[in-house]
Amino acid sequence: MTAGLTAAGAVLGLARDQIMAGYFGAGAGTDAFLVAWTVPEFASTLLIEDAMALILVPAFSRALARRSAVLSGDPVRALVRGTLPRIVLALGVAAVLLIVAAPLLVAALAPGLPDPGLAVDCTRLTGTCVLSFALVGYCSAALRAHGRFLPPAAIYVAYNVGIIGTILVLREPWGVRSAAAGVAVGGVLMVLVQAPSLLRELRTPRRALQPKESPASTGEGRILALGLIAPVVAFSLCRQSQTLIERFLASPLPAGAISHLNYAQKVAQMPMILSLMLCTVSFPVVARALAAGDPEAARRRVERDLLLAAVVVLVGSSTVIAAAPRIVELLFERGEFTSADTTATAAVMRVYALGLLGQTMVGALVRCYFSAARPLWYPAAAMAAGLVTTAAAGLPGAHYWGAVGIAAANALGITLSAVLLLRGAHRQAVPVRVDRLGEGLLRLATAGAWATGAGWLCQLAIGSAVLAVAVAGLVVGGVFLLFIACAAKAPEIPPLPRSAFRRTPHARRHRAAPSAAEAAPVEAAPVGGDVPLDHGHR
Repeated sequence: MTAGLTAAGAVLGLARDQIMAGYFGAGAGTDAFLVAWTVPEFASTLLIEDAMALILVPAFSRALARRSAVLSGDPVRALVRGTLPRIVLALGVAAVLLIVAAPLLVAALAPGLPDPGLAVDCTRLTGTCVLSFALVGYCSAALRAHGRFLPPAAIYVAYNVGIIGTILVLREPWGVRSAAAGVAVGGVLMVLVQAPSLLRELRTPRRALQPKESPASTGEGRILALGLIAPVVAFSLCRQSQTLIERFLASPLPAGAISHLNYAQKVAQMPMILSLMLCTVSFPVVARALAAGDPEAARRRVERDLLLAAVVVLVGSSTVIAAAPRIVELLFERGEFTSADTTATAAVMRVYALGLLGQTMVGALVRCYFSAARPLWYPAAAMAAGLVTTAAAGLPGAHYWGAVGIAAANALGITLSAVLLLRGAHRQAVPVRVDRLGEGLLRLATAGAWATGAGWLCQLAIGSAVLAVAVAGLVVGGVFLLFIACAAKAPEIPPLPRSAFRRTPHARRHRAAPSAAEAAPVEAAPVGGDVPLDHGHR
C-alpha cells in the first residue's frame, strides 16, 4: 500500500509539473515561483522527510517499548504533551517571521531574479507551510512508530491534489501565484489526512499491565533540547542547501535556467523517491530493534534495504539517462513548454541522474547514525563536505556550462557525502558491513552502466516518445537483472516481492505472541544517552 500511494503521489507530482509547464512555461514567472518553492522544499526535507522523522521516530519507538515497563501513565502520551506544543509554538513563530522577511529572503536566494516582486508574493503564500509541514512531519513520525503507514504514505497525494486544484481554480486571476496558494492548501490537506488516525492511536486504551519495576527517568522532556536536535537539523539543512546553491548560481543565467533545473530534478528524482520508500517503512523497525537491544536484527534490515534501494534507483536512473529527451518530450512539451526547453531540460536531467545513487545512499545510510539515542555530528560534517564541493564545482560549472554544470556539481557533491557516510557507518549503532555493501554497490553500478547503454541504443530508432520510453525501460530492466544474475559473486538481494509484502513485526496486531524484539525487557535510557561507537564491529 505504501508503494502504491507513493507512486500515486509521484504521478500527481508529475501532473502538477505538467500543468505548470503547460500554463506558465519555463520563463521569468516560473523562475520567480520556483524561488518561493524553495521554502516548501526546505520545509519538506527538514520537517517531514529528515529532521522531524530522524528525531521523533526513535523517540516514539522508545516510548512504545517502555509502555510495558511502567506502572502508571502512558510514555507515548507524555511524549506528545512534552513536544507537540513546543513544536507548534516555535514553528508558528518561524512561519510569521518568514512571511514578514520574504523580501530579504528572495534577495538572498536569487539576487539576479528579473521579477523579485512576484517571488516575494509567492514566498509569503508558501511560508505558511512551515507550520503545516511541522504538524505533518510530527503525525507521520508518530504513526510510523505505531506501525501505521497508510496515512503517512497518502500525504503527497493530498498535497498535490491541493496544488493542482488551486491552480485550476485560481489560474486566471492569480497566474503563477495560484501555485503558491496551492502549497498552502496542500499543507492543510496533508495534516487532515493524518490527524484522525493519530488521534485514534492516542485515544486507544492501553492494555492492562503487570506491575514491574519502574524505570529510570526517560528524559522525554529533553527531546527538543538544542544539543539533541542540532546534529539532525544541521544534517538536514546541509542536505537541502544544495538546492539553495543551485538556484543562487542559476539566477544570473538566462531566464528559464532555474525552471530547467527544477523540471529535470523533479523527474530524475522519482527513482530515488521510490527507492527510499523501503527505508521509510523500515526505519521504525530498525529503531524498535535498537530499543529492544537487538543491533544484529537492525543491521540485517539496513543492509538488505540498502541493496534493494540501490537496485530500484539504478534501474530508474539508467532509464532516465537512456531516454531523457523522450521522457521530457512526453511529459512536458506542450503549451508554453517548447522543444528548446525539452533539449535543455533533458541535458540537465541526464547529469542529475548520475548523482541519484549517492542521493539514495545518503537518505538510507543516515538512519544508521540517527536510529539510536544521541544523534551524531558526523552526518552533518559529511553533508557539509559535499555542500562545499557542490559550491566549489558549481561556480566554474555555471560559468562554462550553465545549468548542466550546476547539475554536475550537485551530483559530485552528493556522491562525496554518500562515500563519507558509507565509510563511517561500521562504527555506529547499526554496525553495517561496509566492505560487503561497497562491493555489492559497485557491482550494481556496473550493471547499471551496461543497462544504460543498451537502453539508449534500443530507443534511438523509435519515433513515438511513449514507445521509446517503454522500450528503454524494459531493456534497462532486463539487462540489469541479467547482469547481476550472471555476474560472479552477485550481491545477495532478497526477492523484492517478498520484502514488499512482508508485514513488519510490530504491525501484526493479532498474533499469538510478541516478537523477541518487542518482548525483550528494555532498559530505559535517557533520550540524550551516548551512542556506542565501538561494539567490536569492523
